Amino acid sequence: MWITPEEVLLANALWVSERANPFFILQRRKGHGKGGGITGLLVGTMDVVLDSSARVAPYRILHQTGDSQIFWSIACGSSRKEITGHWEWLETNLLQTLSIFDNDEDITTFVKGKVSGIIAEENKSKAAQEDEDSGKFREAEQKMRKLFGMPGEEKLVNYYSCSYWKGRVPRQGWVYLSVNHLCFYSFLLGKEVTLVVQWTEVTRLEKNATLVFPESVRVSTRHTEHYFSMFLNINDTFKLMEQLATIAMRQLLDNEGFSADRTLPKACKTLKNVSALKRDLDARAKNERYRALFRLTPDERLDGHTDCTLWTPFAKMHIVGQLFVSNNYICFCSREEDLCQLIIPLREVSIVEKADSSSVLPCPVSISTKNKMTFLFANLKDRDFLVQRISDFLQRTPDKLWSDGHPLALSGYSVSQSEGIPSTTPLSSSLPTPTGAGGEPSQGRHYSPSLPTATQGLLRIYQKDDPEDHGPKATKEKMKEESWNIHFFEFGRGVCMYRTSKTRELVLNGIPESLRGELWLLFSGAQNEMATHPGYYAELVEQAMGRCTLATEEIERDLHRSMPEHHAFQNEMGIAALRRVLTAYACRNPGIGYCQAMNIVTSVLLLYCTEEEAFWLLVALCERMLPDYYNTRVVGALVDQGVFEELTRECLPLLYEHMQELGVISTISLSWFLTLFLSVMPFDSAVLLVDCFFYEGIKVIFQVALAVLHANMDTLLGCTDEGEAMTILGRYLDNVVNKQTVSPPIPHLHALLTSGDEPPPEIDVFQLIKSSYDKFGSLRADVIEQMRFKQRLKVIQSLEDTAKRSVVRAIMTDSAFSIEELEELYVLFKAKHIMSCYWGASCTAAERHDPSLPYLEQYRIDLEQFCQLFGALGTWLCGTHTVTLAARHFRLLDSNKDGLINFKEFVTGLTLCPEEAESALEAAQFFTDDDSPQGTHTLLLTYDSSCIAIRIQCNIVMSVSEVKDYKYYLRMWAKEKEPKIETIKDLPRMNQEQFIELCKTLYNMFSEDPLEQELYHAIATVASLLLRIGEVGKKFTNNGAKKPTDTTYTQAPTLSAELPQPEKEESNGESSSGQSLVCKALAEAQLETPPQQTSDEEVKDDTSVSSYSMVSTGSLQCEDIADDTVLIGCAGDQQRRGSTLDGDWSITFEQVLASMLTEPPLVDYFEKKGDIQARMATCKMQRGVERQVSSSSDHELAQLST
Repeated sequence: MWITPEEVLLANALWVSERANPFFILQRRKGHGKGGGITGLLVGTMDVVLDSSARVAPYRILHQTGDSQIFWSIACGSSRKEITGHWEWLETNLLQTLSIFDNDEDITTFVKGKVSGIIAEENKSKAAQEDEDSGKFREAEQKMRKLFGMPGEEKLVNYYSCSYWKGRVPRQGWVYLSVNHLCFYSFLLGKEVTLVVQWTEVTRLEKNATLVFPESVRVSTRHTEHYFSMFLNINDTFKLMEQLATIAMRQLLDNEGFSADRTLPKACKTLKNVSALKRDLDARAKNERYRALFRLTPDERLDGHTDCTLWTPFAKMHIVGQLFVSNNYICFCSREEDLCQLIIPLREVSIVEKADSSSVLPCPVSISTKNKMTFLFANLKDRDFLVQRISDFLQRTPDKLWSDGHPLALSGYSVSQSEGIPSTTPLSSSLPTPTGAGGEPSQGRHYSPSLPTATQGLLRIYQKDDPEDHGPKATKEKMKEESWNIHFFEFGRGVCMYRTSKTRELVLNGIPESLRGELWLLFSGAQNEMATHPGYYAELVEQAMGRCTLATEEIERDLHRSMPEHHAFQNEMGIAALRRVLTAYACRNPGIGYCQAMNIVTSVLLLYCTEEEAFWLLVALCERMLPDYYNTRVVGALVDQGVFEELTRECLPLLYEHMQELGVISTISLSWFLTLFLSVMPFDSAVLLVDCFFYEGIKVIFQVALAVLHANMDTLLGCTDEGEAMTILGRYLDNVVNKQTVSPPIPHLHALLTSGDEPPPEIDVFQLIKSSYDKFGSLRADVIEQMRFKQRLKVIQSLEDTAKRSVVRAIMTDSAFSIEELEELYVLFKAKHIMSCYWGASCTAAERHDPSLPYLEQYRIDLEQFCQLFGALGTWLCGTHTVTLAARHFRLLDSNKDGLINFKEFVTGLTLCPEEAESALEAAQFFTDDDSPQGTHTLLLTYDSSCIAIRIQCNIVMSVSEVKDYKYYLRMWAKEKEPKIETIKDLPRMNQEQFIELCKTLYNMFSEDPLEQELYHAIATVASLLLRIGEVGKKFTNNGAKKPTDTTYTQAPTLSAELPQPEKEESNGESSSGQSLVCKALAEAQLETPPQQTSDEEVKDDTSVSSYSMVSTGSLQCEDIADDTVLIGCAGDQQRRGSTLDGDWSITFEQVLASMLTEPPLVDYFEKKGDIQARMATCKMQRGVERQVSSSSDHELAQLST
């Protein structure tokens, strides 16, 4: 490529001149290309270690003038072909012009100006994304693609200098971290080390320090482990590895691939060695931490943060912390944990102003809200810029309240602005919504604000008629309410409340029932979503109700299993409310739909909240607080189960070893986490854990689970089997009581476990919670997230292994491959699917991979990927015709004609096992074009390791309407169930046209085979025999009823017209000899020449010669293959003009098979076994990446492919 002219003082240092003229010199770097000796090895090693640009551009062109000792570098290249193109351009366009100049300085100025102009023109066409990256980084990205054969779609994120431990020897080099791969390259004294690992193959990623590998990163796959050390900044490298591995796991889990953030603001200046993708990932990591800290929605983006102090009126002091500003919120978090936290939605802000600065209060900013609260921030470094950014966001808040991609926009909502306050109006609001008797919605509406559950929780509805209790428990409850009222007065109420350690103490002491719904909404962040989406739930209910889906069927089945012991769900009001909430969420998030345990959690939410509040709490639970818990494979719960096991090993090592032997931890913890102890603990006690969960997050569940194991440790250590341990834990949890509850006791279904003469002692839930904080309160959210990352890799890869085993078990009985071979094939098939998703597939990845489908259907490939796998693994490789054979093969396997095949279909096609006769009859339509005529016959050759089967397939067009009703499918289903035995006698006879297609097919299949001539001789013999058989059969079929002059097929093409001789270039006659034998055999059919056409238009349209031409391998062109010269015989789109054939001539399948069995070369060809193990080993050695070695560069890249 052309480069900005740079001055070079020593032109020959470490470079070898290969071409020269009076003005330019073409040079090659020592250590590249042929030769080089010890100097070349040293130079190559130095280039790798020092990250020299010469490693990626070993060729360059220098400009020189006269006797000057100063040279100018004007171009560089990675291959001889590239640099030669630049050299030829210079000689053609500049050499003659430069000879006119008299002054050397003028020559140099002209050359530099010309090169700079070329570079400017090239930069105009470059993408904006590339312009953000520095030249140094783009050079490294180009180097990565060259070294590892990556296509242009593969984006480099960053690269680092490190050592890779190969055995006990460290190899110094560079690790390249791209979006989809981890790559390493080293070149030391002639020894080259290359490594490519897909992120989707990583099973373990950890940073450790041992005596053998000091301060190293271990990357584990299913089969190997790789160690990298000696990083300049190991923490930065490891964090980036974690992010890229997480993206890969997300792709495996729910097909959510990586897409660059186009809204990311551009950097003020180009950062050296930092790509735009690296900035993107850093911003994502900060956004995730910010959203998790303040429980914000997934679309919230952090704009920036700064150190400051906050004046706290309740403590009369300034608290040091950080101020965060995003598109919808202003947040504050104290430097000391739990001291103070604050969330101010911009929708609540009324005034932002700069206060008077003083020595006590430097650079203050005052923010006032609509509920008359004022917050004073001080010690701001850039106060003016901060106020300007907040003002900008305030101006955009009304218009940006909903984005176009939000589900609300799809629900028919419009956003308008009135007096700066966003107003939302559902399109259905103009319709009257009268209600019927009893507050039920009227006919046609499933939800209305007049429903009892739309204004209050179920618990309040059923307790409003109860007599007022003045007992000690009620008094205690009123004291709690008063404590919270005092807290609200001192710290504020609502979303802008100061959240301090005092707030946490009140939560741990239990939230009063009258405030539970309000505080759950506040602490979970659901209140913000509900406030910004008024009417969304009502409209979603109307869309969702009445639909019949798999999710709604599962919901109906579980409705009456949701807290059946509670009187609120023993009537239609509670059941209907639960149905609406679950169905609305299934409609909002089809990826989750409905999962068991969601009904239990939602029923508890409905007791204390209205329907809309319960819906938004469910959104917060499923999408933020318990990520991936309620998808089809409960991955999040399995991840946290692994985290719990790891925590048990660290905190209770003796108990962990014993419990692992019994296998108890994995059994008990899943139900604990999925239902937040609601299904295993009395309701009045478990709801207190839910209080703590909404405030503290998942760490409370881990703490309580560890406290339960610790309290029963002595008893559990004495258990001898899993059942005994389960009974002990079940009895313990059944007797965790809440002695302060004011609600009537609710019978607990698990109380049946407490059978025995002596009732077990009761455990106070408040003591259990206090004990969990005392013993395990040191757990931190960031540590849990780190553990989750490690377990997520393990769980998702374990699920992928389970999917592989399930697929193999499902098809092993129908396949000729062994279990080990099927597993290896599955790995290759999946890798091909994933790589097609990486690098610009013909259809989106979402169409290829649906985790909700059965395992067999989850991964699918299209024609392009199938052709690649077929060429690598197939036994019938026909040289240049392989692609066409693969395409015809793919069309047969694609049973539903969606352009994709699953693994079972792929294996079926690879083994090519004979199927029943009816399958052969039905398959013809996939081997012919969609508009092929009726009655078209095609031939398919299939084989396995021990037999030959030639199937003649008939494409019979059924007179069925385009839209088939259910009766048609019922008839087809009944027909499939009927016992039916088909034989080869049921196959139709082959006519003369199909016979010619068969000969062409076999000819092309045998091209480039080592026994090509023997096979051609055999086919000629078989063709001659079959032609005679057909002629003899015609006499018996006609019985003399028709005269030759009466038939429409009176004339047929002669041999010379049907099968022209090879071109003259083929002087060797090897291919023509086989062809002539076939021609001679077909000549015996006594085909006659049709009348020649004289019209130019008719000659142009005549396809008889090309349609039936049998050309040699050397003269066969690609267009011939694509149009008419096919591998698997296929009739043309229309009846060929001028190719009148004998319509009475035909042969049977038995005659074809018997004739072919007379020729040993044909029998050996179709019976030979393919070494699939060797082919799969070759594919594995490529590591899923095709090495691209340029043929034009002489040897400089040849060693990369070894």
